[in-house]
This record gives sequence, structure tokens and C-alpha cells, in this order.
Amino acid sequence: MKSHRITSAPIALSDDLPARQKRYFISMMIRTLCFILTVITPSPFRWYFLVGALTLPYISVIIANAGRETVSGNTSYFNADAKEISAGDKTAQ
Repeated sequence: MKSHRITSAPIALSDDLPARQKRYFISMMIRTLCFILTVITPSPFRWYFLVGALTLPYISVIIANAGRETVSGNTSYFNADAKEISAGDKTAQ
């Protein structure tokens, strides 16, 4: 069931953290598997696993931190062209 949001405020970090930790954990398990396969695999394929094991930490951090970017642009629901009404303005009554 998909929940609907009524605000443009970002998801709380405490709610977002478990999903990010899970993505990072899975990536690090794949990295561990690559290290193990580097040791037990014959020579030509060993290098692919070694490259994977060496590049996965960088990729894992990028993937784990994805989704916390700030939104640029106007996210206001109010009309930017609306006139401000002052206390002395008689036309607003």
C-alpha cells in the first residue's frame, strides 16, 4: 500500500536510514563475495572480481546516499505573484 504525502518536506532521516543501511549492507556483501571469488577463481576471471571488490565501496556509498538530495526550484504551493495585504489596506475588507 502506497502512502500519500501532503507536504513537500523531505522524509525524516530516522525513517530513511534503515533502507539506506540495507542497500549499503547488500553492496558490502557483494564486495565480500568478490574478494572470495578473487582468491578461488582461475587467473583470467580473477581480475574482474578484484576490480569489482575495489570499486564497490565507492559505488556503495553513492547508492546508499542516493535520495537525500535537496530539491532545487520553487516548491511552494503559494502564488508568488499574490499581493501582500497590510493592516492598513482597506481594499481587502
